[in-house]
Amino acid sequence: MAICRARLDRFLVKQAHLNKKAVRLLLAQQRVLIDGIVETSADCLIDYFTKIEVDGVVLQNNIPRYVMLHKPVGVVSATVDDKHKTVIDLLNYDYKSALHLVGRLDLNTSGLVLLTNDSRWSERLTQPDNKVEKKYLVTLANPINEEYAKTFEQGMYFAFEGIMTKPAKFVKLSTYQAQVTLEEGRYHQIKRMFGRFRNPVVALHRYSIGSLTLDKNLLVGQSRVLTTNEVVSIF
Repeated sequence: MAICRARLDRFLVKQAHLNKKAVRLLLAQQRVLIDGIVETSADCLIDYFTKIEVDGVVLQNNIPRYVMLHKPVGVVSATVDDKHKTVIDLLNYDYKSALHLVGRLDLNTSGLVLLTNDSRWSERLTQPDNKVEKKYLVTLANPINEEYAKTFEQGMYFAFEGIMTKPAKFVKLSTYQAQVTLEEGRYHQIKRMFGRFRNPVVALHRYSIGSLTLDKNLLVGQSRVLTTNEVVSIF
C-alpha cells in the first residue's frame, strides 16, 4: 500500500537503519537524491512513488502500475482465497503481488476489473463523491416491464443497511436484457434491485468504469496494462 506523504528523514531512519543525526549529516553532505535531484531538507515530503537514492544506492523506486482484467465467472475478486482462483492468479506480471483491486465483482459476475498499486488513484475511483459510473449488462430470468426504469431511477431502500441507494440509470435492451448504470457498489446491489421484481439475474457483466470500456480484444481471463491516457481520462 502506498506511503501517503511521509517525511524524508523518517523514511531514511527506517529504511536506511540510521539515527536522526546520521540522516541530517547525509542530507547536509548532499548525498541524498529525490527523483534524481539533490535534497537537503529533512522535512521534504515523499510518497510511494518517489525515487530515493543514498550514495548511489536506490532505497525506493516504485513504478505506478495500472491493469485491466477481463474477469471470468467463478474467479473471486481477492488477492488470496483458499477455495477459489483469484484475479491475482490470472495475472502474469512480476509485480502482481503489489497490486490491489479497485472495487470488486461478485464471484458469479464477469467483466472489467481494475488493479493498481496506486492507492490515491483507486480511492478517487471508488469515492462516491467523485460519481464514477459503472455500467453493467444484465440478463434476467423473466421479461422486463416498463416499471423497472422508474423504480431504478428513484433509488431503492435497503432495510438491512438502512440506506437509500442512489438513482440508477436503466435502459431496456431486449425482453430479458438491460443496461444498468451505478455510481455506487452496494453488496449484491444489482441482484437485490431486480429482486424487488422477483426477477432473478441469470448473468451479470460489467463492461465500463468511468470513461474506460473493457477492451474487446481481451479474451475472458486476459489482462493488459492501461495506457497513460486511459489512467488519466477515466475520471
